[in-house]
Amino acid sequence: MGHLLSKEASSLSRDRDRRCRRGRKVPPRSRSCFLRGPCMLCFIVHSASPPAPEQPLPAGDPLLPPPPYAALATAEQRAARRLLRLPPAAWEPRGRCQRLLLSGLLPSPVRGLLGPARPPGEVSSEMVCKRKGAGLPACPPCKQPRCAAAAAAEPEAAACQCPGEAQLCALPAAAGCAAGGGGAPARGAAGDSGGGGQPASPPPPAPEEGEKEKERGGEAGCEEPLEHPGDCCREPLPPPAPDINQLPPSILLKIFSNLSLNERCLSASLVCKYWRDLCLDFQFWKQLDLSSRQQVTDELLEKIASRSQNITEINISDCRNVSDTGVCILAIKCPGLLRYTAYRCKQLSDTSIIAVASQCPLLQKVHVGNQDRLTDEGLKQLGSKCRELKDIHFGQCYKISDEGMIIIAKGCLKLQRIYMQENKLVTDQSVKAFAEHCPELQYVGFMGCSVTSKGVIHLTNLRNLSSLDLRHITELDNETVMEIVKRCKNLNSLNLCLNWIINDRCVEVIAKEGRNLKELYLVSCKITDYALIAIGRYSMTIETVDVGWCKEITDHGATQIAQSSKSLRYLGLMRCDQVNEATVEQLVQQYPHITFSTVLQDCKRTLERAYQMGWTPNMSTAS
Repeated sequence: MGHLLSKEASSLSRDRDRRCRRGRKVPPRSRSCFLRGPCMLCFIVHSASPPAPEQPLPAGDPLLPPPPYAALATAEQRAARRLLRLPPAAWEPRGRCQRLLLSGLLPSPVRGLLGPARPPGEVSSEMVCKRKGAGLPACPPCKQPRCAAAAAAEPEAAACQCPGEAQLCALPAAAGCAAGGGGAPARGAAGDSGGGGQPASPPPPAPEEGEKEKERGGEAGCEEPLEHPGDCCREPLPPPAPDINQLPPSILLKIFSNLSLNERCLSASLVCKYWRDLCLDFQFWKQLDLSSRQQVTDELLEKIASRSQNITEINISDCRNVSDTGVCILAIKCPGLLRYTAYRCKQLSDTSIIAVASQCPLLQKVHVGNQDRLTDEGLKQLGSKCRELKDIHFGQCYKISDEGMIIIAKGCLKLQRIYMQENKLVTDQSVKAFAEHCPELQYVGFMGCSVTSKGVIHLTNLRNLSSLDLRHITELDNETVMEIVKRCKNLNSLNLCLNWIINDRCVEVIAKEGRNLKELYLVSCKITDYALIAIGRYSMTIETVDVGWCKEITDHGATQIAQSSKSLRYLGLMRCDQVNEATVEQLVQQYPHITFSTVLQDCKRTLERAYQMGWTPNMSTAS
């Protein structure tokens, strides 16, 4: 059946006859497929066309070959009918046989049994030949003309119909016909098979048509066959999904630098080995925030310092399991340390601060607030060995006195920030020493220290002073404050909270003279509505005003400053009992650019932020 339907059947039969005449023994034919190319039998067996009822052969069908071929029509019909008894599942997908049916290469009996043809727009799925070692390409061979007449009648037959793909070379049998371009007469199927039929010789084509055929045949013959013909009709593979690991390491390091220490160590480093190595990069271990981690011990500090000896900043606040030994090892192995922070480490003593001062001469920042065991001995080492010191914080270190502070003031001439809190042994002498020896001071705080107006008046020599914290200075008078505001032109933040002596006149002078002042804190001061009215009337720069716990403030003062001030953005009215909440609610509606701080308003803002973060109240009632 396959031999009869194949276009190479004539040449194969001719070769077999020639070998028989020479006396050669012809090898037996294979039972499955005996042709080199895809056989028609495979097309029919694997076609998806359902069985069709038997139909009589039409008489005088123009597609039937000469009589020798027609004599086999009955056997062919029986063989095809037996093949068509296969179940419907065996006919899926409808592949090459359907394409052959559309092209007219199958004879009428087989076309009648195969049923209705598939519309030309439908794409047939890939057919695979079942014989051993053979496979059919996914794109079936396009219809090729059998002779020049057919080529002239169908000029588009030589072009591949696969959309968007390169043309394939014609099959061997059809390529010869196309390459001939009508120059030699084509033989019919019956004549090739050796029967008694006469060869069909169509009339020669016109010269123009012959030239077109030659060009078409030459183009078809010049194309090289694909190594894998099935690739012509396959859909292109989707592009690979983007992988973050394809980024350069420098970009990934930049991304990881935005993560906190917890996120890098407990999340990112656990993704893969590559990310773990990136998280161990030395640049991430230059600035360490180990605060409030009770698992941090002397041994861990030693390991960290041994692995990364270029640590420039470390914070061990609230690490209660770190002793002086761990800090000494850290200082020895990290001589480039620039910033050292250890709040509320009450177990540390002068030994740790002396080691840091002696081993890290480039130290710029030391914040060791609330260390009860720290004395002037540690401060003396800092003042004598750390000449680059710019920022110090010794709040609530109750054993520190003027002796250690004066040595720091004389030795650290580049100081820019100093903050003291509740240091009762620090007096006006320390304030005077810093004002005389540290001209670059910008931030000064002596909250709750034993400082008076006699020492504070020396701060008027600091031309770069921008922030001054004088909270809870018991012997501070209004004249000293007004003089500081007049002479320190760069002052932008002034904190006078808990000074009961500050009055409305002082606030009026501050509003008039503070040309660059933006923040003014007057919590629990002896002021009235007049102070708020003066701020709104005279100041064009003040943005933050806090008058909480001022019992003389009323609705009038709050309304006047809100109406008259063009720069106000925050007004603190916490526990101003004479200010009604209804008035504040009205001000919130009228001046949305101003934040009003009261107990009720703060509760509303807190609840609103909780809702935005996804919090929902529990509506269930306890039984």
